[in-house]
Amino acid sequence: MRPLEILLSLTNLLTFCLLTIPLPGSVFWLRNWTPITLLIAVTQVLVEGARWQMVPAYVLAGLFFLVWLLWNMGQSLTNRLGVGLGIGLGLLALVVAVILPILLPVFRFPQPSGPYAIGTVTYHWVDENRPEVFSIAPKAQRELMVQIWYPAKREPSAPRAPYLQEADAVAGALAGLHHFPDFSLKHLKYVKTNAAEAMPVADDQPSYPVLILLEGFTGYRQMNTFQVEELVSHGYIVVGIDQPGAAATVMFPDKHQIAITGRFAPIDLLIDQSLTPVEKTPEFNGRPFKEGIIPYFAQDVSFTLDQLALLNTTDPKRILTGKLDLQHMGVFGMSLGGIVSAEACLKEPRLKACLIMDVAMSVNVVQQGLQQPSMWITRPAATMRLEREKAGGWAEKDIEQTQRTMRTVYNNLPGVGYFVQAPGMFHIDLTDLDLLSPLFPAIGFSGPIGSQRAHEIINAYSVAFFDKHLKGQRATLLDGPAEQYPEVIFETRRP
Repeated sequence: MRPLEILLSLTNLLTFCLLTIPLPGSVFWLRNWTPITLLIAVTQVLVEGARWQMVPAYVLAGLFFLVWLLWNMGQSLTNRLGVGLGIGLGLLALVVAVILPILLPVFRFPQPSGPYAIGTVTYHWVDENRPEVFSIAPKAQRELMVQIWYPAKREPSAPRAPYLQEADAVAGALAGLHHFPDFSLKHLKYVKTNAAEAMPVADDQPSYPVLILLEGFTGYRQMNTFQVEELVSHGYIVVGIDQPGAAATVMFPDKHQIAITGRFAPIDLLIDQSLTPVEKTPEFNGRPFKEGIIPYFAQDVSFTLDQLALLNTTDPKRILTGKLDLQHMGVFGMSLGGIVSAEACLKEPRLKACLIMDVAMSVNVVQQGLQQPSMWITRPAATMRLEREKAGGWAEKDIEQTQRTMRTVYNNLPGVGYFVQAPGMFHIDLTDLDLLSPLFPAIGFSGPIGSQRAHEIINAYSVAFFDKHLKGQRATLLDGPAEQYPEVIFETRRP
């Protein structure tokens, strides 16, 4: 809970006690505290912003004020049954008013462990050489929203950047896709990150290695902020791509959106075609996709690398010029983002390291193999089955395909590779989404390992992997099983 939310909850409790407990005449004046509760509620709305989880607290503050007014007007409540019922309902409302915002909090990201502060800036890029297959406009060109996080000079007083820049659009799209009420995720607009917008780049290094981040299906470019901030704090520039057709919705500067809706249902078939191709070529918007949709998404990475080269020469925002180390670039992503990451590494020699998280590999990658140092972060098949038991999904064929294809590509690497498994980690634990509620582990949405431990493991191995293969630093964590992470099943292969 936010500070004023906590204060409102405490004052509601105090006011309830003052109104229900008989007070000696000498201190009866304490009941005049009641209007302050309403004032705090109004202040909380104006300063921190209202959210639906706080509605019971707002209602209580208003009702307490109404009771206080009635008493001051000479009204008295003498019906014992009514008074008792009111007190009982008040207690229940107090409990709900406290528990609801705790179970669905405006969560916070932990402070990253690295020495760098974090800056962020967003760009809108148009690929004039490719059509946008997810638009009904006949001449639409492929557009991307790209957010870049980078090591920044420390400025403690700089305001923290919001988690989601287009929060209402993204929250609404996510709620719709998962059949939640439209308002259910609107409070995400209040979540802040550890980054500050448009800060000067830290100048202790001439340039910083670059990592491309790819989102999961129906996700959003910020969905791995816990991982992004840790990597940036250790001296990486992370470039998150919002890909129309992959993201829940992408909003562009002119306010038009490309969102996943019912007409995008065939996208699942296009993804499957990249994983397990069928003889009949699937089509979408009148276009055939013999290799499925993954190669199309992977082209976004190549286009982004081209744009980064231009940005490094002349950044129109005058922030990143000359700061990107384009000789040391890698890519990472989870779920669909992991499939696309591997496909991009297959096609792009500019990418020197590939981190893939919890997903099957495309048939192209399985057949041709990867040449770059590669790491997989995932979990054993038994944990996937446990997730199916608790939360659904993960049909046996999906588990078999995911485990088999990851293993096949790992076993056929010509060079260095790592296979990192964390038992008890569910798919959602590889994203920020398990921070939405501390209730998730209890209801089976999140794994028994817990989000904090899952994120610690993912961050530690991500930083170690890129430190070794992009910065050329020693990473003892990759030498073998680690004492600080005894639950991790760690494998490595060397040429």
